[in-house]
Amino acid sequence: MKRIAIVEDEAAIRENYKDVLQQQGYSVQAYANRPTALAAFNTRLPDLAIIDIGLEDEIDGGFSLCQSLRAMSSTLPIIFLTARDSDFDTVCGLRLGADDYLTKDISFPHLVARIAALFRRSELVGAAPEENNLLERGPLAIDGNRMQVTWDQQTIELTVTEFWMVHALAKRPGHVRSRQELMTEAKIFVDDSTITSHVKRIRKKFLAADPNFECIDTVYGMGYRWDSLA
Repeated sequence: MKRIAIVEDEAAIRENYKDVLQQQGYSVQAYANRPTALAAFNTRLPDLAIIDIGLEDEIDGGFSLCQSLRAMSSTLPIIFLTARDSDFDTVCGLRLGADDYLTKDISFPHLVARIAALFRRSELVGAAPEENNLLERGPLAIDGNRMQVTWDQQTIELTVTEFWMVHALAKRPGHVRSRQELMTEAKIFVDDSTITSHVKRIRKKFLAADPNFECIDTVYGMGYRWDSLA
């Protein structure tokens, strides 16, 4: 049974989400604040975490918790579920490593569908290894079995969403991939600005390994392209 952690300081909301997810067959652990959640995660990580940003007296406690979780696991699916709907908060959440950013006006069926989509992708991490699942483009190497990306033999730590976006771009160098195509490949359902934020974060991670990295081209009005000749 998949284990979901909910970190939400409002008791009524926390219990409401917990009940709905348990009805879907998930095992759910709920926490009211960052320290309690972090103590539990240090003992055992959940299979997926849903985090509010403001947690009791910590206005950005969820951001801090996301950073801690991402340091523990680069592949754990993390969803922000919050009332804060500004672009600034959305970009911050995604840059900190969250795989999805949702606001609390989302319907329960929609939330459950997003969770199921993230689980489908994360399950590929534990799938039986297959042969010939390596993709190489110059200094870039993608191991689809291990969901690992290296650039010039340096490991690039990507979230699950970022991994599939890089895979989608690199498997067809020179081809423009629209934001909708990237969403489909990554099995996420977000707006265009969120895809843009993901791409910015991917570029930043490659640039940290190679300051001369410039293989992801922005094709204005169309999407993005992997340029192996850059």
